[in-house]
Amino acid sequence: MLTKDTICATATSSGVGAIGLIRISGDKTLAIVSSIFNKDLSNANTHTLHFGTIRDKNSNLIDEVLISVFREGKSYTGEESCEISFHGSPFIQQEITKLLIANGCRLAEPGEFTQRAFLNGKLDLSQAEAVADLIASQSKRTHEIALKQLRGKFSSELKELREKLINFASLVELELDFGEEDVEFADRTELAQLVSDVIAYIERLASSFELGNALKNGVPVAIVGAPNTGKSTLLNQLLGEDRAIVSDIAGTTRDVIEELINIDGIQFRLIDTAGIREGAADIEAMGIERTMTKIDQAKIVICLSDGTLEESISGVRAWTEKLQDENPYKSVFQVINKADLAKNDKPNAITISAQTGENIETLKAKLIEIVQGDYNFAEDTIVTNARHHQALIKTLDSLKKAKEGIDNQVSGDFIAMDIRQAMHHLGSITGDISTDDLLGNIFANFCIGK
Repeated sequence: MLTKDTICATATSSGVGAIGLIRISGDKTLAIVSSIFNKDLSNANTHTLHFGTIRDKNSNLIDEVLISVFREGKSYTGEESCEISFHGSPFIQQEITKLLIANGCRLAEPGEFTQRAFLNGKLDLSQAEAVADLIASQSKRTHEIALKQLRGKFSSELKELREKLINFASLVELELDFGEEDVEFADRTELAQLVSDVIAYIERLASSFELGNALKNGVPVAIVGAPNTGKSTLLNQLLGEDRAIVSDIAGTTRDVIEELINIDGIQFRLIDTAGIREGAADIEAMGIERTMTKIDQAKIVICLSDGTLEESISGVRAWTEKLQDENPYKSVFQVINKADLAKNDKPNAITISAQTGENIETLKAKLIEIVQGDYNFAEDTIVTNARHHQALIKTLDSLKKAKEGIDNQVSGDFIAMDIRQAMHHLGSITGDISTDDLLGNIFANFCIGK
């Protein structure tokens, strides 16, 4: 991307709207905007608003607009910038954009405004990525996580860890310059403790990615069980609408039905599946096969049993335990339905009535508990970015090698090499270490105008 050009782009969604917004950034911004505006903005103060008109080269009125001025160093990009607010007509947008280009602007590439903010030191790389996550957030929790990252909480934590490693790596390397004097600047016990503490901290950060990824993409929850246990009724009860067909006829659900639901700011992808039974006909058998596939894909599996049938309760209990043993990385638990018809309180099971809604809130609380684990959304940093997670894993590998070297009294130059490598991987998250290819891949996924 050419960072010296003055760029422009529409920042609002395409189509008709009450208001549209065009952003301009670069060292010729005020000169170009002044050339199409009825006022000279070259000496305008930063963070000021200016009302006036924009006319074409033949002095035909295009629109009455409001222009925001941001001086160099005071804007989102760090450059001289303006934002033009106009009536949200696609024609007006097109005409203003054409005028800006004719007077020296070029259209911005996807993510170029945020890339310039990064290159000019207004944001680090993880904060820049948080901008895209904030735009894409679809739930309260993903919004909170992205906002926290944008404000620099994750960056400040990594910076603190990296500075500690830099200090100790410097001391270890300093010893190498005084090798003949047998001087030890870095206390090996203290260094081992530091590396152990950093390893523990980064392991928790890396482990949070499973939660973060689930929050970002929706937590898949499969509702499974035999025919007529109330799976579709439970789906409808959780959604608060009649999404799935409910019938007393066994085998009504022959395909999977997926719907999104937001519980306490977390998005769940509920999957109603075909009832599992032997001797099903061809079409129903295909539905059962898809059910097994969805069980493999799900993060949480609700095994539903019929509370009016003791054999259903005991059979599902055994199947639940077997499924959990075979899938230790999933959360599998039993739910006993039809509490309105029979009371069957059992250990390690939640008793509900999908028909009346009894204990549905308890079931929702269970789902939240499984997803959240021991993480505190208000306090803990949750990793949602796959690139960050991969960098943390590489950091861990290097730190574990350094710890092994310290424990085995390996030469300081090898320990320093591993610590430097760990610092490199940490730095790649915030952009202290970056390449043009990496930046191109990240910002190419942004929308134009951001």
